[in-house]
Amino acid sequence: MKPHDMGVLFDECAARGPGTSVHLDRPFDIAADGGTQYTVAELAALVQDAAGWLAAAGAGRGDRVAIVKDNHWDYDLLACAAVRIGAVPAQLSAHLPGGALRTLLQRLAPTLLVTTTGLLARARDEGADLTPLAGTTVTLDGTAPDALGLDDLKGHTAPGPQRRHDDQPLVINHTSGTTGVPKLVVHSTRTIIRKLARFESVRYPRIGLRREDTLGNASAFAHGRTFCWTASALCMAPRKIVIITGQDLHRADPVLRAHPPTVFEALPATFVRFEPLTERLDNPFRHVRTFASTYDAMHAPTIRAYLAASRHPRPVWMQGWGQTETGPLTFRFLTRRTVSAELSQPTTRNLGRPVPVKTRLRVVDPDTFERLPRGRTGLLLARTAARGLDYVGETERWSAKRAGGWWNTGDMGVRNRDGSVRLLDREVDHVPDLSCLETEDILEERLPQALECIVLGTRGGPPLPVVVTPDGALDGGSWRRASYDLPPLQPPTVLTWEQVPRTGTGKVRRDELTRLLTGSVETSGSGRWT
Repeated sequence: MKPHDMGVLFDECAARGPGTSVHLDRPFDIAADGGTQYTVAELAALVQDAAGWLAAAGAGRGDRVAIVKDNHWDYDLLACAAVRIGAVPAQLSAHLPGGALRTLLQRLAPTLLVTTTGLLARARDEGADLTPLAGTTVTLDGTAPDALGLDDLKGHTAPGPQRRHDDQPLVINHTSGTTGVPKLVVHSTRTIIRKLARFESVRYPRIGLRREDTLGNASAFAHGRTFCWTASALCMAPRKIVIITGQDLHRADPVLRAHPPTVFEALPATFVRFEPLTERLDNPFRHVRTFASTYDAMHAPTIRAYLAASRHPRPVWMQGWGQTETGPLTFRFLTRRTVSAELSQPTTRNLGRPVPVKTRLRVVDPDTFERLPRGRTGLLLARTAARGLDYVGETERWSAKRAGGWWNTGDMGVRNRDGSVRLLDREVDHVPDLSCLETEDILEERLPQALECIVLGTRGGPPLPVVVTPDGALDGGSWRRASYDLPPLQPPTVLTWEQVPRTGTGKVRRDELTRLLTGSVETSGSGRWT
């Protein structure tokens, strides 16, 4: 089965009969009393119920429905419910500051805002009253001033599914927001479902999803990656789907032990936080044959720990590079040998080759946009039919990132002789004669006590390294041994994990971290294409 109409996705998958069972680490926010185990038929009924709630609240064909709540897979259930009634869901992360949420809602002008009382209160405390920015506000966890509660809407029958053209807006997702207020990317059925989800809905040898698989996902469900994943995962009908919503390893461990995944996808930050589980004798990743990561850089020591934890004879790590605007652009498979400790300064900055048939890449001079030969550092441009339609409220910004039929990724990199891509940095963070990302790889390899290493490009001086440790401490001798042969760096700042500002996907908000540590937001790059 190939995904197409997200409004009836769950119905069509349920019609195939009993198959996939779904296991949650906590109940859905839209069904607090519904438990943690579902069949696909029960999920389909929940989507239909939610469609009735949205319609009763006044949403209909062509309307925008903004969804901002605690992280859970019901982000996608609500999105499919909105699609079912002809509306366009806009999924916004609850990790966004109140000011950023206010800006995004002003751009969206949604007919309906679906949220929680806690988020509305937190936004008000931050100086952002969100309810006036939507025609109607619905809270999922009780009542709030000027808002409808979920109990006010239950019992309303959903209208019949509304169809839309493949090129009409289907869903709106925002970018990570590492350099400021995120952009709102509009995708259509053609771009995100036909060009991306269908490509994943194939039983490829070795890496393709199998019917006997247990598929685990510990992601940020407000983002476009999981909307696409929902389409392909349901259509591939694995034996089990396991959903992890947070980064508390003590909460995730019993769920993963009860349902050990054979394929596991997670945020890079979540992989870091769950790494202690790999050291247990009966670790929950013992059956995994394929790990998958996207969103952000992964460092070799973390990948090595998970591959070593698997008892599969040849586990692989699938690393993807892409953007909300384009979907995946390249992929690479890493093995135990690839990230072996014996290799000299192992790095995961080689992101592999462009997705076959789907993607083309070129490297250009950032000043002249003239194409550069392989081996030369430049700005990465991509050509893909999966590119979205626009930025909501920022069409000029969207147009500025188009270069003919090419898309300006805003990333600096090198095209190697074998056609693979070596990613150096975001252009806004790029430092001449040094890759911040590769330097982070080297430091993490040499500092096993570090949870994460971050290298910030600063204007007018050497880069600023930040070392994240469990207790916020690092002895000087360890730092000298780790950095003795690296280009000039400032003395390191040592922080705990909680002290680092992050996005909803766990990415470091580099602009905010730079501001906190230096008092300035000036970076080493131009930032013209963020």
